[in-house]
Amino acid sequence: MSPRMDDLFSKRGGASDPRYSAKDIEVLEGLEPVRRRPGMYIGGTDEAAMHHLIAEVLDNAMDEAVAGHADRIELHLAADQTVTVKDNGRGIPVDPHPKFKPKSALEVILTMLHSGGKFGGKVYATSGGLHGVGISVVNALADSLHVEVARDKKLWSQDYERGKPKGKLKAVGAAPNRRGTTIVFHPDPEIFGKDARFDPGRVYRLARSKAYLYRGVEIRWSCDAALLKKKDETPKEAVLHFPGGLADYLTGALDGNEPVGRKFFEGRAEFADDKGRVEWAVAWTDEEEGFLNSYCNTVPTPDGGTHEAGFRSALARGLKEHGERVGNRRAAQITAEDAIGGAVAILSLFIRDPEFQGQTKQKLSGAGVTRLVEASIKDHFDHFLAGDPDAAAALLEAVIMRAEDRLRRRAERDLDRKSPTRKLRLPGKLTDCSQGSAHGTELFLVEGDSAGGTAKQARDRNTQAVLPLRGKILNVASASAERLRDNQELADLVQALGCGAGARYDESKLRYDRVIIMTDADVDGAHIASLLMTFFYREMPDLVRNGHLYLGMPPLYRLSHGPDTVYAMDDRERDKLLAGKFKGKKVEVSRFKGLGEMPSSQLRETTMDPRKRHLQQVKLPSGDKPADKKATKEVADLVERLMGRRPELRLQFIQANAHKVRDLDV
Repeated sequence: MSPRMDDLFSKRGGASDPRYSAKDIEVLEGLEPVRRRPGMYIGGTDEAAMHHLIAEVLDNAMDEAVAGHADRIELHLAADQTVTVKDNGRGIPVDPHPKFKPKSALEVILTMLHSGGKFGGKVYATSGGLHGVGISVVNALADSLHVEVARDKKLWSQDYERGKPKGKLKAVGAAPNRRGTTIVFHPDPEIFGKDARFDPGRVYRLARSKAYLYRGVEIRWSCDAALLKKKDETPKEAVLHFPGGLADYLTGALDGNEPVGRKFFEGRAEFADDKGRVEWAVAWTDEEEGFLNSYCNTVPTPDGGTHEAGFRSALARGLKEHGERVGNRRAAQITAEDAIGGAVAILSLFIRDPEFQGQTKQKLSGAGVTRLVEASIKDHFDHFLAGDPDAAAALLEAVIMRAEDRLRRRAERDLDRKSPTRKLRLPGKLTDCSQGSAHGTELFLVEGDSAGGTAKQARDRNTQAVLPLRGKILNVASASAERLRDNQELADLVQALGCGAGARYDESKLRYDRVIIMTDADVDGAHIASLLMTFFYREMPDLVRNGHLYLGMPPLYRLSHGPDTVYAMDDRERDKLLAGKFKGKKVEVSRFKGLGEMPSSQLRETTMDPRKRHLQQVKLPSGDKPADKKATKEVADLVERLMGRRPELRLQFIQANAHKVRDLDV
């Protein structure tokens, strides 16, 4: 036997320990396992776990409502942290249990794990408490619990302490006009600590969410005023009833903001063979982050699960197929995350025998759920898109934009990974300045190699860099993310600036103090400048907003008479000089065909020398004042009209403003 194998069978590993015997084997009975290991049942012993006790009791009351046997639930939080949950359902059975006589069914439910009426499916078609440990766990972890049951016109009650009955179930009187179950409990400080407290706001939001999920129930909330802080917006009392269900929830979540396409997508679908149903409401917004709140049998599933997967897939498939129907090939790149990103949505599933991961039911499992939800919702989504083409077009465009942003960010991350960690990568055609710091430096963006060559000769090598661009760059306002990602000119520009673009923009990495767009003083030059400004506006708005972007103003004409030389920016200034300073004189007028045709000395004098040149700073409105917000929206609308994907908007702008044109350079 090898030394290693010998170690496995050595006396040290195999010798019996006389201190370890049968008397050391414990058998935990009743609710003792819950008190010994509460984390296995409610996820811990912190305040979040303590709030789970309320959820368990409230879920039982909601199961009665969803089953159609209750329409009112009362929830009260007292100053001493005692919680009362009361419903007007059928009431927990109080007759002797046939298997555990002489105990009542009520006592069995409250003192034995895995007991209840939700396993067979005959009493509850759908329910949230399927593990059969909810109310018994609450009883185990409460230092006092009082239960009242009004059933068959009689009122019964029983008291418990840390999971054990203090006496027998008693009939305490007649209840001719009352029915249902009342649970009053206080969390055990031995488990949760003496300082543990319920958060009224959290409990109120839980109750409100339940009322949204089932429009047939009314939840009456109340809380002792002593528990509410001064700035707490939680009401002392409230009646929570929402006839519109999930749509009412969504309206409140949007808080007056208009969704994309101005419409909600909401509905309800029944599954075949009485397997349950699904309800949903979703609205897409312009916000970067949205949310998807999902539930199964009114139990929140914050970690999602198979129902969420089916919902996301239905939306993504629906949008992609709609894009294919209308001839928009860009829709093929949409993923499930793109489809739900920026949306505010709520999904509520009711099914028989759901499978949760863990007793706290944070995540729904079960592969069949995905197919059920996806098939049901997609059919309704297809009708929603086909029924309103304008809303569908707006929604499709918004989701495609999100998909293209995602692809662009991925390309930027890929570029970062490919870059050497210590060596700065710069485009080969960039002629950089020698100064190491960004302060006082300038990057000139010029059109073509010819202008680039002249600018390189005219520049101040210490502080001025030159990057020639080949012709008209891509219009980022109308291009797809794929074209933007593959465009070498823009990739070179982003690389030269060093600060990243889009969501990855970092001004601390900007390599130049000023970025100067220097194009020819003609229509083509103006077009190139507008394309570059659109790029900076869309991809690096903070660079513009923080005052780094400028337009170089090269002259269009050179007027000479003897030793006198003057430059004119345009036709109007030329005519003014000829009628003024050079009136009656023989003047040599030269029109520059482009920056590449201008001698480097003249380019330096007119456009690049900080002492003599003219620059125009490109500005963006900023601030939170109403006027600033209005100006910001006007800029966004103008860029979309002039540079966006819809040519009819440009035509409308031209038609509306054509009368203002005096001199047209074509």
